[in-house]
Amino acid sequence: MADHQRVHPVDLEARPTAPLVSRESSRSEKGEPIEHYPPPPRRTFPVSHSKPPKRSCCCRCLCWTISLLILQVIVVAIAGAILYLVFQPKLPKYSVDRLLITSFQPNSDGSLYAQFNVTITARNPNKKIGIYYEDGSQLSVYYTDTKLCEGSLPKFYQGHQNTTVLNVALTGQVQDGNALMSTLTAQQQTGSIPLRLRARVPVKVKLGKLKLKKVKFLVRCNLVVDSLAANGFIRIRTSSYVKHGGVSADEDEAEGLRRSL
Repeated sequence: MADHQRVHPVDLEARPTAPLVSRESSRSEKGEPIEHYPPPPRRTFPVSHSKPPKRSCCCRCLCWTISLLILQVIVVAIAGAILYLVFQPKLPKYSVDRLLITSFQPNSDGSLYAQFNVTITARNPNKKIGIYYEDGSQLSVYYTDTKLCEGSLPKFYQGHQNTTVLNVALTGQVQDGNALMSTLTAQQQTGSIPLRLRARVPVKVKLGKLKLKKVKFLVRCNLVVDSLAANGFIRIRTSSYVKHGGVSADEDEAEGLRRSL
């Protein structure tokens, strides 16, 4: 029993273990060297970042122009509303009170000479607006499409809430007087002769102390008289005023006095 060898336990975890192949070894288990190859190169792809679109100069100018126009319209609208509330503009009123024919007879050459005297009443109902009637006015009398005579209104200033009576002399000559007289003779038997009075009057409107630029009033009046006998009393049966307006230099596009203010 003394010869028996004693067996002592061995702590395997406490003994250092060597790796089978060291990290620095370049040989395999068979003793052959191990070749190390470098890793394959990695391909890098360029990254493209999309740039925000640039607005052109024309686009920016257009945007600014539109913005300024809108701003201008807003400012004008506000100013117009303030003026309207402060001055409360009203259209002037006109009426033809009397029509006198001093001459209406054919000449030896077949033409027709006409001379009318027209009494017109002009009323300015505005409390804070005055009206300057300028030179260059034109007042015409038509039978159908034939101009019988024409004249002009005097130059004057009409103050606030003023009523002015005007006596205007109109003269004219119709070339084909014989044909016109034959038509009027048949028309006078009915006792209703239609006439059309048209006035274009350049004026300047005064708002308080502010005097605006020149515009033109356009007044059209349809009359029905009982006769066109010379040196006689002409009775106006009916009268209707179809348009009042402020007209431009072309005189054909009446937009209204309220708009011109």
